[in-house]
Amino acid sequence: MNDLDALQRAWLSHLATERRLSPKTLEAYARDLRQFAVFLNGHLGGTASLSDIAGLKPFDLRAFLGQRRRDGVGNRTLMRQLAALRSFARFGERAGKVTAAAFAATRGPRIGKSLPRPLDARAAKAVTQADSRAGEAREDWVLARDAAVLALLYGCGLRISEALSLTRAQAPTNPGDALTVIGKGSKSRMVPVLPIVVTAIAEYLALCPWRLAPDGPLFVGVKGGPLSPRIIQLAVEGLRGALGLPASATPHALRHSFATHLLGRGGDLRAIQELLGHASLSTTQIYTRIDSTRLMAAYDAAHPRSRT
Repeated sequence: MNDLDALQRAWLSHLATERRLSPKTLEAYARDLRQFAVFLNGHLGGTASLSDIAGLKPFDLRAFLGQRRRDGVGNRTLMRQLAALRSFARFGERAGKVTAAAFAATRGPRIGKSLPRPLDARAAKAVTQADSRAGEAREDWVLARDAAVLALLYGCGLRISEALSLTRAQAPTNPGDALTVIGKGSKSRMVPVLPIVVTAIAEYLALCPWRLAPDGPLFVGVKGGPLSPRIIQLAVEGLRGALGLPASATPHALRHSFATHLLGRGGDLRAIQELLGHASLSTTQIYTRIDSTRLMAAYDAAHPRSRT
C-alpha cells in the first residue's frame, strides 16, 4: 500500500465516521478516486503518488474529466467525481500531505436543473392500492406488502431505503402514530402516519406468512429475507403499464408527489422540509417551482387573454 492508498483509506474513514456519509456515497467516492488514480498512472507514465497529486495543475484535472466524458459519463457524474476529488484534496491538505488549489480552481460542467416529476393525486392513490394489481399472478400478501411500502412513500414522504429499513417493532398500529426515520447522513426525523397508511400496513401484517422478529425487517421477500428495493421498482413498472402512467412514475416519484401535493394544499414549506428530512430549505424550494409551473400551464390553457 503506497502513500496515496493510505491517505485514501484515512479519507474514507473520515467520511464514514465524522461526516457519516451513506455507504453508497462512500462506495461511489472510493470508485471515483480509483478511476482518477488509474487515469494518473497513464497520464503521468507511472504509479501515481502523493507527490504527483501535489504537483497537479487544473489542466491535468480537465484532462481527467475529458477522458471520463469520452467514456460516456454524463455531467452529473462528472460533477460528483470532481466533488469527490476536491473533498479528498481538502482532507489531504489539512493533513499536510497535498495542496487543494488545483482542485478548487477546476470548473466542472454545467448542469441544467430539472424539476422533479410527481404523479397527480389520482395516479398516486392508484399506485398505492393493492386492488390496482388484482389481475397479477401474485399472492395476496405480496400485493398487500407492496401496497404498504408504496403507501409509506406517498403518505409519509419516505425514501424507499427508509421504508425498507423499518423494523417490525416500528410498525405503526394506531392512527396518529409517528415513525422515527433514519435518513441520509444518519439523521433522524419524526414523521406522522396517516390512518390509511396504518391500515395498509395492518393488512400486510395480517396476511404475511412469515414470523417477523421485532428487531427484524418489517417488509420481507417471498423467502422471508429483507425485501429488495428492486422488487418495489418492478412493481411500479408493472403499474405503469396497467394504469397508463409515464416512465417518470417510479417509487421515488411518490415522495415528490407527497411534497408537491402538500404544498399545493397550502402546506408550510418549513414543515415539508422537516418531513422530507432535507438539510437545506433550498432543496425543498424546488417544489415551489413545480407548483408555479402547473399554475402557469393552467393559466395558459384556460384564461381568455392567454393567447392575445
